[in-house]
Amino acid sequence: MKIDSSLPLEYSTEENRLKIFGFWIFLGAEIMLFATLFTVYFVLANRTGNGPTGSEIFELTPVLFETFLLLTSSFTIGLGIHAMRLGNKKAMMTFFITTLVLGLGFLGIEIFEFITYVHEGATITTSAFLSALMTLLGTHGAHVTFGLFWGIAILIQVAKRGLNAQTTNKAFIFSLYWHFLDVVWIFIFSFVYLKGLIS
Repeated sequence: MKIDSSLPLEYSTEENRLKIFGFWIFLGAEIMLFATLFTVYFVLANRTGNGPTGSEIFELTPVLFETFLLLTSSFTIGLGIHAMRLGNKKAMMTFFITTLVLGLGFLGIEIFEFITYVHEGATITTSAFLSALMTLLGTHGAHVTFGLFWGIAILIQVAKRGLNAQTTNKAFIFSLYWHFLDVVWIFIFSFVYLKGLIS
């Protein structure tokens, strides 16, 4: 395996560069998935039937906490990648653990939010609006859940093998995934929650 020392370790081999390129293609497919879910939501947003509307069930405070946690996690994973590029394994792992804890906090609030909706009679079968909403939020939440397990697996590998061409490549690709989830959440926060609260 030929390593190019002039590049960051995660880009240092041809295989690594191809993996990163391939993951960007995968993210393109993910963009299409969420674009479809957003489109369905916007089409069905006013189809509330006899169920509650967004302004009746959305609460700003928990959503602001979710947003704060996820955006902060995007910052901490960026610090983790910076520490990784400096060769500081301990700092990199600390920032990655912090990222996962913040992600877990986000997920906890989202699960509580879903439970609250159900107790208020807002379920996935109540109306087309709620069906589209819960599918969109649930898909994002499932991606965050997968990310938590993926992040743990990477931390285990870094702890065992250290920072090498393979582990740094995996960590960097994971960071792209995590940033993508943050960007999707910004759209959810802006066009689902905020729009729903004022409509």
